[in-house]
This record gives sequence, structure tokens and C-alpha cells, in this order.
Amino acid sequence: MRRSVIGSTMLCVTVILVSACSTMGVEAWERDILAKAEMQLPSDPLEAAIDDHIYFSKEASSGGRGFGGGGCGCN
Repeated sequence: MRRSVIGSTMLCVTVILVSACSTMGVEAWERDILAKAEMQLPSDPLEAAIDDHIYFSKEASSGGRGFGGGGCGCN
């Protein structure tokens, strides 16, 4: 009896884990959102790092990417 309960539980867990990845595709109505410029990967890593630095400096949360400092931007 105990073996069948463990087997049933393992079967259910396996089915749930396998079915979790079955809907990974992008639907047609979602493609317009993903095609926006802000959803694209940055083409220039240096420009992306500078943009991050400016954003975090203005937010006063940190000095940018890997820098200490405040919101003044004078790390």
C-alpha cells in the first residue's frame, strides 16, 4: 500500500513538472509587445552600462553598476 502511494505521488509530481513547460511559446498577440525597442537586448554594452549608471545615480539608490556612492553621480 505504501509503495503504491509513493508511486502515485511520484507520477503526479512528474506529470505536473512535465506539463509546466508545455506552454512556453509566444502567442501572436504577444509578439507586438516583445517587438518594442525597450524589450530588445542592448546592442552596445558600454552604452547600456552608462545608461544604468545615470539611472541609478538619479534614483539615489546606488552609484550605478558595481559602484558605491549616492545620488550625486560623483562616485
